[in-house]
Amino acid sequence: MLRGVTFFWVHIMADASTTLADFTEADLPDRMTKEDLVKNRYTEAALERHKREGLELAVKARWAALAVVAIMLPFLNAHPSVLYYHGLLAVLAANGWLQRRYGRVGKSRLELLLLFIDLSLMTFALVFPNPFDARTQPDATVYQYENFIYLFIILAGGTLAYSWRTIFAIGIWTALIWLGGAGLMSWFGRTDSEITRKLEEVFGAGNEFAFMMDPNFVSWELRVQEVVVFLIVAFTLGVCVRRFNRLILGNAALERERENLSRYFSPNVVEQLSQNDDPLKEIQSHNVAVLFVDIVGFTNYAADRHPAEVIATLRAFHGHMETEVFRHHGTLDKYLGDGLMATFGTPVATDRDAVNALACVRSMITVTEELNEDRRKAGEPEIRASFGLHYGPVVLGDIGANRLEYAVIGNTVNVASRLEALTRDLDVRLVASDDILRQASREEGEEVEILSGLTRMPPQDVRGLEKPVSVWSLT
Repeated sequence: MLRGVTFFWVHIMADASTTLADFTEADLPDRMTKEDLVKNRYTEAALERHKREGLELAVKARWAALAVVAIMLPFLNAHPSVLYYHGLLAVLAANGWLQRRYGRVGKSRLELLLLFIDLSLMTFALVFPNPFDARTQPDATVYQYENFIYLFIILAGGTLAYSWRTIFAIGIWTALIWLGGAGLMSWFGRTDSEITRKLEEVFGAGNEFAFMMDPNFVSWELRVQEVVVFLIVAFTLGVCVRRFNRLILGNAALERERENLSRYFSPNVVEQLSQNDDPLKEIQSHNVAVLFVDIVGFTNYAADRHPAEVIATLRAFHGHMETEVFRHHGTLDKYLGDGLMATFGTPVATDRDAVNALACVRSMITVTEELNEDRRKAGEPEIRASFGLHYGPVVLGDIGANRLEYAVIGNTVNVASRLEALTRDLDVRLVASDDILRQASREEGEEVEILSGLTRMPPQDVRGLEKPVSVWSLT
């Protein structure tokens, strides 16, 4: 019985690592393919995080259990032979460190070998007697202690970091190792024929009860029954782990979808979209602020420079502009070569869309000046950015058949684009329509700080409109 008590705590978390990859199509959530699994960095991160957390928890629990058992053993068996079990505890502790060291997401033969060593060592400790113990009882007496039940605790603890495939492997390996140990014990174990003889004298030769009481026999019927039940439990737990893995992958897919949304919408809009079913499929029509941004003379700039330098310039500029759009609760509609289009009030209108758009342009101008300061220090030419702003009705919704795109359509978009083009003729940085200024005044009152510095310009002819448009500019 000492052996069963000794290894009870050891086996609770003795297995610490396995693989979580190697999924089949059936493992994946709906609308997710194996190609998505490979390419999706959120899936990889989710699997890696789950693996690391499982390994850390399992190994720490293992070391804590081993320490408790090491302290407890001398009180249960104050005999020098107990050092044999201390040696086994040390090997299990070292194997846990190795599993944490080499555990990774994906197939790992070394990791599976360490797992196999764990199971073999634990079975050996449960089945075979202490070689330094001078007692002469039959070796098969160990089966009287029913130590096999502790392997169920190992199996349950293994679900912390194991994939369903490895849970299945644990069940099969344990069954084979346990039956192999029983075979070795039956063939080579130490026996005491005197005990068998006395039992036959009491109960009669061939009596079934005498056979059950005889410590010399392994009792194969019970050993087979143990492994069959163990396999049933292992496969059941494996199915549960498989379902859990699907939840992990599904959560990774949701994170990916949120990241895709965050490329277009500000964080608060992403939060709103994620809480609704197909919010973009419904066609809407309401007033929004539309902003166009462009780099003046970028074609000439790009003609004389290396493509890598051109792309680096665009990435830096777009990155700063994108940040300001999202910071002011706007939506990045699309990049337009060296420029971009952003909207404020999509997909849901607010009571500050015009104010947010004007504030965004102000911040963009400031950021561009800071960027130019860095470029001057680096000996690079400055970037001259132009901005066009308009406010009015648009139509919003998905367009396309198989490849959908969320689109903002209407004359308001055309006017905003042509106001941006007017900046060249007027030699200013910003041209904003009278409509967006009036709307900003309604939203914030007549004394709107973001309107300061704007100059009213003579009405301008805009292609597509019958009447000249009243505009304001900022130099």
